[in-house]
Amino acid sequence: MLSVIFILILGITTGYLLKKKESFIKTADKLLLWSIYLLLFLLGISVGSNQTIIRNFAEIGFKAIILSLSGVAASIFLSYLVYRFFWKKNEK
Repeated sequence: MLSVIFILILGITTGYLLKKKESFIKTADKLLLWSIYLLLFLLGISVGSNQTIIRNFAEIGFKAIILSLSGVAASIFLSYLVYRFFWKKNEK
């Protein structure tokens, strides 16, 4: 866990020090995007090779949809409340 925190702090420091280097930022953005694609692909391989997940896919999928929709609905509701109580007062 400490290694993850150390790497995060190192990344934040590097980003802060190199924030004015336009080419570095563009390269980092492209690398980040492709890293995310690679991680999603590897996650798909891991899920596809797990027979327990494949056998119970219908049940897991239904629960995942319910969980996802609940999370989105809660996020929208809480965002509305935060907007209403903190920012809408300032507009009047």
